Amino acid sequence: MVKSETFPSGLRLVTETLPHVRSVAIGVWLTRGSRHESDAESGIAHFVEHMLFKGTERRSARDLAQAIDSIGGQVDAFTSKEYAGYYIKVLDEHVPIALDLLSDMLLNPALAPDDVVREQGVILEEIKMVEDAPDDLVHEMFVQKFWTRHPLGRPILGTPETVSSFSSAQLRNYFRRTYVAPNLVVAAAGHLDHDRLRDDIARVFGPLSSVASDDAVTAPSMTPGVDERVKDIEQSHVCLGTTAYGEGHADRHAVFVLNTILGGSMSSRLFQHIREERGLAYSVFSNLSSYTDAGMISVYAGCGADKVDEVISLALHELHGLRSEAVPAEELRRAKDHLKGSVMLGLENTSSRMSHLARQEMVFGSHISFDAMLANIEAVSADDVLRVAQDLFRDDGMVASVVGPDRGGRLSPDRLRMTQGVPNA
Repeated sequence: MVKSETFPSGLRLVTETLPHVRSVAIGVWLTRGSRHESDAESGIAHFVEHMLFKGTERRSARDLAQAIDSIGGQVDAFTSKEYAGYYIKVLDEHVPIALDLLSDMLLNPALAPDDVVREQGVILEEIKMVEDAPDDLVHEMFVQKFWTRHPLGRPILGTPETVSSFSSAQLRNYFRRTYVAPNLVVAAAGHLDHDRLRDDIARVFGPLSSVASDDAVTAPSMTPGVDERVKDIEQSHVCLGTTAYGEGHADRHAVFVLNTILGGSMSSRLFQHIREERGLAYSVFSNLSSYTDAGMISVYAGCGADKVDEVISLALHELHGLRSEAVPAEELRRAKDHLKGSVMLGLENTSSRMSHLARQEMVFGSHISFDAMLANIEAVSADDVLRVAQDLFRDDGMVASVVGPDRGGRLSPDRLRMTQGVPNA
């Protein structure tokens, strides 16, 4: 059973009781991410996430690690474009300890100057890792080109310049104005009692400020074009795509199905036509990224430098085909069954169910049942997929990024017109 409520401070709680398990996953989700940063603060949300594990006013980093290990718990955190999350998974009998640790980290971080200096080095190395991983780099370049001069286009990690500039005082100022009750959602799933957990949450998170932060955002607009970088590596990495819908859009389920047909499974058109039939790439897939007020659908492939043009043409041809002709009934059936299976299999543990609860609360402010989710996917028709493809896949709205060895020329933006895709041979 799913229950939710909002405390007078603005803190939200959503739980799902699962009586046949022994674990409980508890997460505290911050409804702020890298898109809420200023240019000068680029990367600060991610930096603070790291710092919350470096100790509190009463626990060192070692104390935190030992406290988790001593109860066999699992702890992790992440930062994304629009939110950050901190979560612990423990046995049901250890929930009070988990809450004490989470609340200590989120209310009393030390943010010590010496730790800041050390963590700057760690995050600068993390930035270098992206530069040294061309499949990650090509996606980062794609996003930065896609939303040029908009916070959604900035890297979550920040830049070497901004990361190097952060001070303990600056991090503390960001933390105080951002980690406030109206920006936080506590989600929990597992063997729990909602009323007891509610009382515990009210007690340990009582000191949170109830003053809401002023973090107005503007919707992004896409910048069509190409970003290409020459690197001395063996393989070329290609990413291309166009706009999609935001998280709460009425046609989001049709886009889920569209993405599955395009490149979301081993039987997808991209995988079958580019890898299986032609052997042009080992890795090829499509990806859907959705945010509050925007989205993108992209295609990635890793291929030989001499195959870049052919892979791009084939990908564009698949986009053109989806906007030109309705999907056959058998292919639609296969995509919907794959999507429904993936959704349900991904919700078979307490951590994933906790994350699902939190995301639904942040996006919709309510819980949508699993039966309703499956029914929405099942209701998608071939006409829905065709209509959405015609709306999204346009010749004047494509972005591409390429990372790889020198090919003796650059990719022209004119090559991104879907009508230039080669026939399906």
